[in-house]
Amino acid sequence: MTYDLEASVLRRRTAAALAAHPGTGRFAALAVASSDPLADVARTVERQLRETANDYESQSLFLLVLDRETGLPAGVGRVVEGGGRTLDDAPDRIGRDLSVIVEAHGLHDGGKLWELATLAALDDTAGPLLHRTLLQAGQRAGVRHVVALLDERTHADLTLLGIPFEALAGSEPAARAVYVPFAALEPAIAAQARRLSRPVGPFAGELKARGLRRLLTRRAAARVCDQVATGAGLDEHIQLPGLERRRYRSLKTKR
Repeated sequence: MTYDLEASVLRRRTAAALAAHPGTGRFAALAVASSDPLADVARTVERQLRETANDYESQSLFLLVLDRETGLPAGVGRVVEGGGRTLDDAPDRIGRDLSVIVEAHGLHDGGKLWELATLAALDDTAGPLLHRTLLQAGQRAGVRHVVALLDERTHADLTLLGIPFEALAGSEPAARAVYVPFAALEPAIAAQARRLSRPVGPFAGELKARGLRRLLTRRAAARVCDQVATGAGLDEHIQLPGLERRRYRSLKTKR
């Protein structure tokens, strides 16, 4: 395991992954386990973007969007089963006991909990595929709850996508410590697509453009939300090998 692959190694691993998962589109998206060689590609990119969640490696699943044109990663994500750093750090950050957080969002119900630790598109055109991969992976894994400590940009991007965040245990919105039930994600994104497709009217988040440019930006945002909600043109480019292995182990255990 490493957070600092040499550029040549990163390119070789990306090329090998693209060769193993051929397709006609520009991008390919994968969800891989922490032991997969591609996870080091994700870790290397993640480290360039933010503080990494290296205390939670065994609970991590990595999301990668790979670019066939550049031969490089175009998006990266990490989710941490069990709540990760959010549940460890949020009590001090928001001034709420962990028991209060758990009770406020029903996290004691036995449902699978993911922390959204990292989600970043390095190329804006890869963003919809990265977000759709998160939805597909969560559905496959049977996730019920999502928590996160978000930076300002990620919070703004996901709010515009339509994610109906709740402040964690009623904390101050400025803390950007958030919760969302996983089942609410896809319907909320679809609803945001419908709102944005109208020329006027309220929607979640902000668009900074004005005049005609604002209308064009609004239409483009509506198309993105619709794509992410429906998977149109995206699902055929997503593969979840990390979850397939976990699913297989789960089925063997039940037999």
